[in-house]
Amino acid sequence: MGKLAKDTFFLIGLSILLSAAVSCGRQQAEWKGTIEDVNGVELIKNPREPMYGERIYVLEEDLSIGKASDRQEHAFSEIIDVGADNEENIYVLDFKQSHVRVFNKVGGYLRTIGKMGQGPGEIQRPTSLYITPGNELLVNDRGARFLHFFALGGAYLRSRSLARWTSFSRPKVDAHDNIVVRIPIFAPEKVTFVLKKFDAGLNELFQIFSYEMDNTPGIYDVHPPQCFWDLGRDDCIVWGYSDKYELHVLNPGGQVARRIIKDYEPVLTTEEEKKEWIESAFGEKGVPPDVKVNWPKYHNAFQSLRADDEGRIIIQTYEKTPDASGSYCDVFDRQGKFIVKIPVKSEPRVWKKGRFYTIEENEDGYQCVKRYRITWLKRPDA
Repeated sequence: MGKLAKDTFFLIGLSILLSAAVSCGRQQAEWKGTIEDVNGVELIKNPREPMYGERIYVLEEDLSIGKASDRQEHAFSEIIDVGADNEENIYVLDFKQSHVRVFNKVGGYLRTIGKMGQGPGEIQRPTSLYITPGNELLVNDRGARFLHFFALGGAYLRSRSLARWTSFSRPKVDAHDNIVVRIPIFAPEKVTFVLKKFDAGLNELFQIFSYEMDNTPGIYDVHPPQCFWDLGRDDCIVWGYSDKYELHVLNPGGQVARRIIKDYEPVLTTEEEKKEWIESAFGEKGVPPDVKVNWPKYHNAFQSLRADDEGRIIIQTYEKTPDASGSYCDVFDRQGKFIVKIPVKSEPRVWKKGRFYTIEENEDGYQCVKRYRITWLKRPDA
């Protein structure tokens, strides 16, 4: 089939999908949750099923960066994080190379930011990156205990010392250069994780949430609940603790404006998952005799949280797709209504301008960044 015929076939198919989706949307657009005011906080309770079926969108992979070729810029050692700016340029953080490679929106290599070292603008052990509202690139250098800031064009700007803390986890910056971050506090046989907001000078503004994990030697609690967070529109803070399906939306001052609850069916931990974890942690010999492993009967309520640039909240769950190749993301609109679920093969790192970005392996086994485009056949929050 020629390209013109293929394009015509696609357009006809899209038209059929559009007609079906609009019809489906008309029949299923009624949201069956409730909204109430509880002591000045808006409480949104969502049912188990979304407002719309899957046919209200088309999902397609539209870019892959990272493959075996003569172009060294496309070969990564270990991708640990991904970002995207307002021009849809893509920023790929390579853990082993200790630098960020930048590509344009069609995958063309533009530049490399930072390099391994201990001098100004040099990086030792990066763990995450973030594109700030002020169009700066933040690299969290856990090895050197610094936050490094670069211009998007690559110039080194400044660093902030983290010497007062053990480490920062996934710092995110708002429009006023305030930073929301999780910090571990170690004590004998336990670790306390604290989610806080700091100003640009790393002075604490307020604490959001804290929780503890067992740190007893020889005891492994597999997949304990975690705290996830992101910054949404207008500098709101969205966070949730994955022991239950409940999300909190805070205004920039830290006051709770909204709580979002969703009914869900817990996903059982399978024997195959246990086998894979043991092999990854201990190799073929299995669990050592002096080690105790605690398995949860069910997975947590969710495994990641993201806020997009249009005010939606995206929650990656443990619900598997029919072919078991991935899981589903629950999408909530600006009001907190559960509107649709979308299949993903890996954790979405960024949702922006109708696209999301993941870290995956391609068909040749090479690590790559993939971008997926969502085309709404009916606007779910219109």
